[in-house]
Formats: sequence, structure tokens, C-alpha cells
Amino acid sequence: MLAAAESLLRLRPGLIFRYAPGAPREAARWRVAQIWPRDLPRCSSGGVPSGSGPQGPAAGKVHRVPAEHKPSQFDKKILLWTGRFKAMEDIPPRIPPEMIDAARNKARVKACYIMIGLTIIACFAVIASAKRAVERHESLTSWNLAKKAKWREEAALAAQAKAK
Repeated sequence: MLAAAESLLRLRPGLIFRYAPGAPREAARWRVAQIWPRDLPRCSSGGVPSGSGPQGPAAGKVHRVPAEHKPSQFDKKILLWTGRFKAMEDIPPRIPPEMIDAARNKARVKACYIMIGLTIIACFAVIASAKRAVERHESLTSWNLAKKAKWREEAALAAQAKAK
């Protein structure tokens, strides 16, 4: 059973479903409500209001979403490694976050390809080393038997030393 208080379901920024309080569940009426105040201008990612007209101090404080990002040294190295820029001096002081995200994704894929290549090389190295071990008649079983024989000798020597 739903509580008597209003229930809200957020669909996307600016739109919610509001459940009518006190109504039975079968006869529930859903209505869409705008949650954005009508008197505040909406801003795009560039910080420019989407509505027409000049924006002044009387229009109220608008929180702007930064469209530019100052790259760190690591970001600059990623931008160089992915080929976005040719030299460190070519990188501007502020770049769009989408460019950094794209460069990071490209670097992530490159790193995965490098790890895949190293894994394949390591597999071939293990195969070559195993073939050389077979030529020398070495195996894990013979190593294990030799180790256990050595332990038995050490235990026998320790028992003789303890008996004396």
C-alpha cells in the first residue's frame, strides 16, 4: 500500500511524476510536473542562457557549467600519447572536457592492446621455456620427487644428530 504522502519519480532533469496522495492504487492518476522555476533562465553547457534576451544582474544568479578544463600534466601526457597534439607547447591552457575524455578513452584502449600483446608474448615465452625443459628431461614431478628426497635426508640427519 502506498503511503499517504506524495510520491515522486524523477524521469529526467526538469520532469518528475507526482503520485496523487490519498488515491487508491488502482485509480492512481499520474501527472507530469515541471520542477524548474519559470523565472530562472536555463543555461546550456557553455553558460549562455538558452532563452533569448540580455542577461544582467537583475536576472538572478545563474550557475554556469564549465565548458573548459585546465589539463593536468598527466592529461597533457595522455593528449600527446594519443596523438591529439604534437608537442607539449601546442596544448592550450584550457580545453573542452570532451577532448580529455576522448583522449583518456583512446589511451585506455591503447593500454589494453599493449597488455594483450604482452600476454601473447608471455604465452610464447612459457611455451619455449617448457620445450627446453622437456629437452633437459625436467618436469614438475621430477622436481617434486627430488625435493621430497632432500627433505627425507635432512630429516634423517636431524634424527641421527638428535639421537647422539
